[in-house]
Amino acid sequence: MRDKYGVAQDKYCYPGTDVLINLLDIRNADKLAEAEIEFTAERYRLYQSPQATIQQFTFEHLKTLHHHLFQDVYEWAGEVRDVDISKGETLFCTCTRIEPEAKKLFKNISQLENSQSHELFIEQIADLFCEINLLHPFREGNGRVQRFFFEEMLFALGYDVTWPLISRQEWIEANIAGVNLDLTLLKNIFNQAITEL
Repeated sequence: MRDKYGVAQDKYCYPGTDVLINLLDIRNADKLAEAEIEFTAERYRLYQSPQATIQQFTFEHLKTLHHHLFQDVYEWAGEVRDVDISKGETLFCTCTRIEPEAKKLFKNISQLENSQSHELFIEQIADLFCEINLLHPFREGNGRVQRFFFEEMLFALGYDVTWPLISRQEWIEANIAGVNLDLTLLKNIFNQAITEL
């Protein structure tokens, strides 16, 4: 049995199922998804950002945010996955390369505050979003924690973020296009989402 990330039976799932082992011992995928939404929404609501400068937006901080959101649901919240995953035709970063690739990727974040134009800034943000999505460092919850990270990071850069009301499928299509080196859809999302404070 393969789960949504194309992983056959692995240590993260209950034996013989594609349901992730969880602290709530929920064995039904739909009920687990509902519980995830409720717990992460509450953790999101309670979060108080300690971040002050763009230099603090590191891979370690992404892991901290993941732990914050998913600590009630998964024992491994905030930990980098140790299985390889894919979605459809998209292969995410090999688990053994996540840490070194993240180190290279996240060290460029501080350059965002030196963008020469709004158009270039949007392109850099879309590209960074695409690259972090390809990293997909966690076994579950990558999209939610990534949007959370970008909201906080963009706020530190002087922007407010209101994500456009688009479907999950539209997010997926924008990310797939980015993988195929077309950032147009992701740039459109960020153009709609961000406004200066």
